[in-house]
Amino acid sequence: MKLGELFDITSSKRVFESEWKKEGVPFYRAREIVRLAKLGFVDNELFISEDMFNRYSTKYGSPREGDIMVTGVGTLGVCYVVKKADRFYFKDGNIIWLRRMSDVDSRFVEYAFKSDFLRGQIEDSVGATVGTYTIIKAKNTLIPIPPLAEQKRIVAILDQAFEAIDIAKANTEKNLRNAHEVFDTELNDLFRRRKDDWITKQLGEIGTTRTGSTPKTSEPRNFGTAVPFIKPGDFRADGSLDYDNEGLSELGAEQARKVPAQSVLMVCIGATIGKCGYCDREIATNQQINSLTPTKDADCQFIYFQMCSSEFQKKVLLNAGQTTLPIISKSKWNALPVVLPPIKVQREIARRSGDLHAHCASLATVYDRKLSASGSLGRALLDRAFTGNL
Repeated sequence: MKLGELFDITSSKRVFESEWKKEGVPFYRAREIVRLAKLGFVDNELFISEDMFNRYSTKYGSPREGDIMVTGVGTLGVCYVVKKADRFYFKDGNIIWLRRMSDVDSRFVEYAFKSDFLRGQIEDSVGATVGTYTIIKAKNTLIPIPPLAEQKRIVAILDQAFEAIDIAKANTEKNLRNAHEVFDTELNDLFRRRKDDWITKQLGEIGTTRTGSTPKTSEPRNFGTAVPFIKPGDFRADGSLDYDNEGLSELGAEQARKVPAQSVLMVCIGATIGKCGYCDREIATNQQINSLTPTKDADCQFIYFQMCSSEFQKKVLLNAGQTTLPIISKSKWNALPVVLPPIKVQREIARRSGDLHAHCASLATVYDRKLSASGSLGRALLDRAFTGNL
């Protein structure tokens, strides 16, 4: 059936921005409906007066228990089923109001909006620029409707299944966080267990530091395959680099600051400030990246893992400018302290850190797969539910 055959589909009476209040009856936009659907509550910031709500409710109506609010802008097709205690008004054009007028289970319809059957119809309604889900499109949206008893049976099964899936996902997400925390805790402990023969130096004192540069992009001859040209997006999770992206020609490499193999890299500008890596071959980097080529008294991998520790990362952020675009200057980066045990101890710590990182990364991969499997299971259940096979 079409949704328009099951619901009176409309929107609200226009409320102008000048009529918004700081207290009164909650006034929801699409973003508040998304939050209500996800969390069941919302810290609302907009209201209308009691008088306006009462006038509009009397003349035009207001959401009642069992009605469905559907987002028509932003994240399209998110549903919230109105509860008995709810008392709110909403923004026209942002939210579509499905007023129940037939014997249909609203929770069944809510689940239907999460199914591929309905999602496909909603996504087909997305335009080339700003996607919208309109009243007319909602009225013509098709939904498979079994008898009411079957609707309720399906809702009961899906409620139980998704509660179990949510618990499993929460446990898996907790395990994923634990895997990362175990690595970070052990990493910090390794650098705290200093002995009398450990010394503290500044980054600039233990090797050659460089800030990257970019050859003129207006000259195509500067780019080729002679030397990898590393940018923040080329850092892998394990610190290694993706060398197969953009590179420099020999001409371009002559204009860049080359970074020798066995150097440590850190992003020092932008949203990924503090991101670390290391190179096993000669490279060049753009100006967002600083590099350190250690002397023979400092092990590249040891410095890399020390830079990855949360204690070192905090120092980077403390020294970065508090602006929209965080940046740590080369002089401040050079002055960051590092601890140095004897080179033999450095290499042993680097080896142990590498083994621990590999183990934690393996666990993280398992947990990521479990999260993906949870999502696939949910989609499979919805597919069965709305093709009559649950």
